Amino acid sequence: MISNTGPAYSPRQRSAFDRYNPLRWIGELSETRYWMYLLLLPSALLICAVVIYPTLYGMQMSFHEMRLNRPGLGNGWVGLKHYQRMVSDPIFWVSLRNTAVWVTSAIALEFLVGLIAALALNRNLPGSKVLAVLILLPYFLPNVVAGHMWALMLDPRLGVINDLLVKIGLLQGYKAWFADPTTAMAAAIVVEAWHSFPFFTLLLLAGLKGIPTDVYKAADIDGAGAFAQLRLITLPMLKTIIAAAVILRVIGLVNSPDLLLILTSGGPGRSTQVLSLYAFQTAYKDFNFGYAGALSVVMFVLLMVFAWAYVRLSKVNED
Repeated sequence: MISNTGPAYSPRQRSAFDRYNPLRWIGELSETRYWMYLLLLPSALLICAVVIYPTLYGMQMSFHEMRLNRPGLGNGWVGLKHYQRMVSDPIFWVSLRNTAVWVTSAIALEFLVGLIAALALNRNLPGSKVLAVLILLPYFLPNVVAGHMWALMLDPRLGVINDLLVKIGLLQGYKAWFADPTTAMAAAIVVEAWHSFPFFTLLLLAGLKGIPTDVYKAADIDGAGAFAQLRLITLPMLKTIIAAAVILRVIGLVNSPDLLLILTSGGPGRSTQVLSLYAFQTAYKDFNFGYAGALSVVMFVLLMVFAWAYVRLSKVNED
């Protein structure tokens, strides 16, 4: 009869084996507070590789000369040269002003339309589910598709919107909306608001579903009208959601020049030039990655300051 018990170990050998057994180490480690850090290590490494390293590399690039069309300059350290140039760069200041107009106007319009749509959908009227799908359709479209679609509808020769406005008497003739410095930014803001207002609708509708109906019933008994309920109940109880949505949309608008790139390319005459578009053109048209990196760092700092100030002023963290 063959025995399958395996080789026999002495107590001393067995003690040494247990001491260096990796499963025993893992078991002992799982009983300590360091086990949490071990589980978080893969995620931390991924964040470092995908977020922290590119961010730090971009900041480092802003202090170096890096012009792909002039390799003779090398990529040496230039210190604050790009930031000093930025102070005297008139395009930078025009882009900064246009960025403020672009972001403020688009956010205000998106929030207003999104709030109206959310309040309408929250009433659960017949057909509201179909209406909810239709409202979300613009948000499903990529920026490239939405930009080209609106560029065609506002075309000065074939645009259907120009045709409708002429027929109802609001325009005397077809208008080149994106070729006129006085209307290019406003037209681009309308396109952006149409494309992104469902973002506010989704978040605000989720917040409205969480407000108890008893609060509104008590307000009705006290004689509060619809506007008073909106001002005193709905908006204060949506304050946290509004703050999060505004910050996310501001970050998206500041960092995404694709819609303006498609519609106007920053023109006419820099009237729609924003910081992100200026940084993109500096990097991929002028091939000056050092100066583009400095512009990106400035946008990063401005966004951090805005997020901090907005949270402080809205007093969301005090709730």
